[in-house]
Amino acid sequence: MKKREITRKQWIKFSISAILYILFTIWMQNGWLLFGLIVLVDIFLTKFIPWSSWKKSKNPSVRNVLEWIDDILFALVAVYFINLFVFQNYQIPTPSLEKTLLTGDYLFVSKLSYGPRVPNTPLSFPLVQNTFPFINCKSYLDWPEWGYKRVKGLGQVKRNDIVVFNFPAGDTVALNRQNPDYYTLIEEYGREHIAMNKGLYGDIIYRPVDKRENYVKRCIGMPGDSLSVRDNQVYINGSPAENPEFLQYNYFVETNGSPITEEQFRLMNISRDDRMLATNSGYYVELFPLIGFEKNQSGLYNPIYRMPLTKKALQIAEKLPSVKKIIIEPDILGGGLTYPVDYETGWTRDNYGPIWIPNKGATIELTAWNLALYHRCIRNYENNTLEITDGKVLINGKEERTYTFRYDYYFMMGDNRHNSADSRSWGFVPEDHIVGKPILIWLSIDKDRSLLDGGIRWDRLFRMVHKDGSGG
Repeated sequence: MKKREITRKQWIKFSISAILYILFTIWMQNGWLLFGLIVLVDIFLTKFIPWSSWKKSKNPSVRNVLEWIDDILFALVAVYFINLFVFQNYQIPTPSLEKTLLTGDYLFVSKLSYGPRVPNTPLSFPLVQNTFPFINCKSYLDWPEWGYKRVKGLGQVKRNDIVVFNFPAGDTVALNRQNPDYYTLIEEYGREHIAMNKGLYGDIIYRPVDKRENYVKRCIGMPGDSLSVRDNQVYINGSPAENPEFLQYNYFVETNGSPITEEQFRLMNISRDDRMLATNSGYYVELFPLIGFEKNQSGLYNPIYRMPLTKKALQIAEKLPSVKKIIIEPDILGGGLTYPVDYETGWTRDNYGPIWIPNKGATIELTAWNLALYHRCIRNYENNTLEITDGKVLINGKEERTYTFRYDYYFMMGDNRHNSADSRSWGFVPEDHIVGKPILIWLSIDKDRSLLDGGIRWDRLFRMVHKDGSGG
């Protein structure tokens, strides 16, 4: 058998590929990946495996089909690695960050900003978070499931960063009722009720960390901080926190009888979904006397709108000739349970805490109060067993009086403070749930308008996302 001669061009291609692959292995900090060099040796040099034998087929139809398959596979692999380690696309689905990031914004989220994670579920389909659309089946395999590892990135999470992360309370999911989260459903309705009403709640499933839904919020509290909210103002370690430029709250806006016009709504940048005529709701009408509204001479209420306003929008509303009175939505209407949902704290949406945010290496005493606040961190996020038997706290079967955290944790909030399910509702975000940092708005669609009437927000296209959400 004639010995195959290796050309200089082959050596050059192999050398470039091998250097890049070795650098990738060093970045991943995984020496086992070096065995992949054997594959590169065969692809570029020895060619014992006929990787491209299909190109020699005499049937042009076969060659054409296989060429398409080859291109598709290459594209899928490239997209998979880019999506895992460089950036991914993300759409803003809810108004929790309005008007900083808008519903309908499409973002590039940088994985490099905080360091990409090695995937927990490496065998998964790219560009699909956890479920194939239309056929509604899992887009990943449960095995193998790897532990948490993050490779070196360009920086770390900083206070007031806008961060994309996996939803921590999304580890257990009722498929037909994913909002509110499973733990809130248990507290509201009971575990037995949910288990007996499968038609309403669907299957109860577990999701690995990287396959939990992606959320985007602002990082308000850092590891080791003590955080509280008093009358809507966030305090960090006892000092007032810096408020985002586009921070907004819900307000009740009473007019003198004239409705607010479409032009005025647009001037205040209020979407149609946010315009609620509260006088059409029996629930709010019953509460108007408690809020501070009075009936007019006809024995009826003037038109009263409920809508979120930024500081700028509030100033505009106050100057509208048709506006009579504006009252911020009081705490009694905040609604919803606050974290921890299974413990009576007396905390509310607008008056929350103080709460200490765990940091790696910190040790706490295992009191009843600390267990209420941090049992999810100990059990669900740091994967320990936790039992209380005869007044004794057993962690991994051993009696413990203290616990030392293995992860850093963060406290996330939306800028649309009265319309955001955030850490006030479901607690801390562990470091292993951090996905990345939004860096660019590449498309923005306003569903309230047609394409010919501002449907595409041209002024937001290809804008960098800064801490305050502004473009530049």
